[in-house]
Amino acid sequence: MALPAPTHPHARTEARRYLTQYHHERALPGLHDRLHQLDHDLHTHGTPTLTTDELTYGAQLAWRNSNKCIGRLYWPSLHVRDLRHIHHPDDIFTHLVEHLRHAWNGGHLRPTMSVFAPGVRLVNDQLIRYAGYRQPDGRIIGDPKNVPLTDFLHRHGWTGGPRTPFDVLPIAIQAHGRTHLYTLPPDAVHEVPITHPDAPRIAELGLRWHALPAISDLALSVAGLTYTCAPFNGWYMGTEIAARNLADTDRYNTLPAVARALGLDTRSERTLWRDRALVELNVAVLHSFDTHGVKIEDHHTATRRFVRFEHKEAQAGRAVTGRWSWLVPPLSPATTPVWHRTYTDTLVTPNFLPQAPAWSAELLRRCPFH
Repeated sequence: MALPAPTHPHARTEARRYLTQYHHERALPGLHDRLHQLDHDLHTHGTPTLTTDELTYGAQLAWRNSNKCIGRLYWPSLHVRDLRHIHHPDDIFTHLVEHLRHAWNGGHLRPTMSVFAPGVRLVNDQLIRYAGYRQPDGRIIGDPKNVPLTDFLHRHGWTGGPRTPFDVLPIAIQAHGRTHLYTLPPDAVHEVPITHPDAPRIAELGLRWHALPAISDLALSVAGLTYTCAPFNGWYMGTEIAARNLADTDRYNTLPAVARALGLDTRSERTLWRDRALVELNVAVLHSFDTHGVKIEDHHTATRRFVRFEHKEAQAGRAVTGRWSWLVPPLSPATTPVWHRTYTDTLVTPNFLPQAPAWSAELLRRCPFH
């Protein structure tokens, strides 16, 4: 098995701290012997070696420590697939498809992480993303957020899809200095058409969204080690889709069309047509996922459960860190319990670390003085 590179020069300190935490929180014996084995690994290989159980708990703690995540109550339920022996792009893609099928679970989405060998990474920021096609007149068909990714894929041989607003992008895997593209099979991508329980014209807009959010561009940091390819998923909170992906002006910007479908007066901001359209779009997303039997949370339930998470952590003697701007939902935030709370945005490891987008690194290589 190839070994990951240490995250920083203090890998031994980080590894000792994590292994001590692992044994303490799980009430496991043998810490002294495990630390002795750690020193042997460092002397022999220059880097720690984690067992599957240690890796699994570290990944769960990374979720527990993730400052931007509102769904941390469920951190112990994360299923971790130890694939550190998998390094060939074809095999990685096969396991990514298995990840999506396992996590789908008939719509009862399962939190899942797949940890692959070091030295490989995924270009896509999520396993399922929609293309953004830049047009000659400046318009964008699809998701504007994904224009750089779409351009990158075109440069590496993708000819594009049918140019609809919801073309699923291929997966780009970087390994051994090369980029490899793969098309997801239809049964690995489940989408939900957006309808409204009381406004049938919403369905005529042709909106949809994929059911499974699987983040794939973050590195997993555990015990001073960095795993650069460790995609993971939970499930959506409705506002992620309705109040951001579909509503943001730099994304799909659908609120004007939703307002027209609802018959709202858009001639003046004082009619609050944006607010009313935003609420009804959120109603439509939750209704649609429920209708199709796909797990999703509303922001009121999610924030109450986050407060439960805080209470459980306090009972365990642990402080909860967080980024308030991410924990507060983008719809009716003042009606949720997190609105009145404060958090310290401190990085605690294990955790997920950002990586520079592959397309930005490629552009820098092409234009080093830009």
